Amino acid sequence: MSKATVSIGDIPYKMIAVSGGGNTLIADEPAEFGGGNEGFSPDELLCSALGACTAATLKMYAGRKGWIVEKLEVSVSFERKPGEVSVVLQRAILLEGVFTAEQTQRLLDIANKCPIHKLLSNQIRIETVIQ
Repeated sequence: MSKATVSIGDIPYKMIAVSGGGNTLIADEPAEFGGGNEGFSPDELLCSALGACTAATLKMYAGRKGWIVEKLEVSVSFERKPGEVSVVLQRAILLEGVFTAEQTQRLLDIANKCPIHKLLSNQIRIETVIQ
């Protein structure tokens, strides 16, 4: 099970996130929303999760196949549209190396199978309790 605990103190919107494994990161809101812009915004964290999962999945797959990846970069963005409920995540993968057309297509197929992509592509149910 994956887990993160996020706490917020007296500094407006600055949050400390601690993973189940003890890793720490800072999340914050941009200055235009009253934050100090000292860390990733929640939207940026979501984009980062998909980007990190995609990059790791592609690197693992290419490594198992013995394909040499010279450079791998994943950019993810989205923009909230006023009045719309759903959003579209845009993912761009920069992949450098010597790949055939078939290998490139296979890597695209694999990118679409990363665990976070699959999670975000399905219905998500959030269960909340106040303790």
